[in-house]
Amino acid sequence: MSELLLISDDLRHSERLARGFDDPRSCHLHDLYDAEPPSGRPSLIVSDVKDLTSDALVRLRRCLDAVHGQGVPHILLVHGHAARAEVQARLLGAETLPAAKALRLLPVRVRDRAGPFPPKPASASARRHASEAGRYLDAVFFSGETLTPDLADTGTELVARAIHETGIADWVRAVQRFDDVTHQHILLVAGLSAAFAYALGLNAADRHHLAKAALLHDVGKTRIPAAILNKPGRLDPDELQVMRTHAAIGHAMLANSGFDAATLAVVRSHHEMLDGSGYPDGLRDRAIPDRVRLVTISDIYAALIERRPYKSAMSEAAALAIIESMAGRLDADLVRAFRPVADAFDAAAMGATA
Repeated sequence: MSELLLISDDLRHSERLARGFDDPRSCHLHDLYDAEPPSGRPSLIVSDVKDLTSDALVRLRRCLDAVHGQGVPHILLVHGHAARAEVQARLLGAETLPAAKALRLLPVRVRDRAGPFPPKPASASARRHASEAGRYLDAVFFSGETLTPDLADTGTELVARAIHETGIADWVRAVQRFDDVTHQHILLVAGLSAAFAYALGLNAADRHHLAKAALLHDVGKTRIPAAILNKPGRLDPDELQVMRTHAAIGHAMLANSGFDAATLAVVRSHHEMLDGSGYPDGLRDRAIPDRVRLVTISDIYAALIERRPYKSAMSEAAALAIIESMAGRLDADLVRAFRPVADAFDAAAMGATA
């Protein structure tokens, strides 16, 4: 039995990968276009297929069937279009890893064959901060109490302190454990926006304003019927239409409560797109302020990496690739500036397995 089966349509590239392992002899290379299927039951399967055509997918599935691949950890190296690869990986029961990072990360992964990339447990400090922030949301957002700028400042400081002390990767891991999807999403977006503000080099006041707007961005969801908000499946068109009212509802909730115009703009417009395809107002280009654009990127990224009853959490690399592919809808310069936030997850993963 081979420890690792490396299925490839480019054996030269895969041979370079194999040489990076502690024991290259434990790696069996199989040509995807070989007439004979692979044999045995490896402990890990890696697909290094650059041209993942329909024919290649059929051949790859045959290889997996031949080695009784169900239940065996399977990594699909992503060449090119990451969003499409993410869908293909799900169909194959695989996790994804950017091919450009494989030389660095695969050897580490092979040394830990127990299962899929094990997420590093969130630190005790991150779990404590996340629990405190969750209680804050219950007491302030979901209690029916009138939200004021001072109350919002308190929650913002909770999140900012957590990001400063634990880092964004630990914060995300802690918050992803929440069962309530609305709590999870609000705190993910707030934390990502706080980390984004640090990455942009904003001053303390601007960092606070951005994180505060992000914390408040979905406050309108507290007025959406629970049956829609907590539905354990995808929303139908009528339910989706109701859900989309949350942006205007949130704006109306805060409009006369002392919040500044820039924060109100984030609450109302965080689903607007530069090409005019967003809602509720169909804003375009310069009509969308920078603070809105920043929170929108964090909002979309958070939604992609969240675990929901009807979908698994997408990998950080795949989520980043999707927002990078949204040219014309998101601000490309700000998306590039967001990359260090996403790269923090790679750095944390390396620390977890080093």
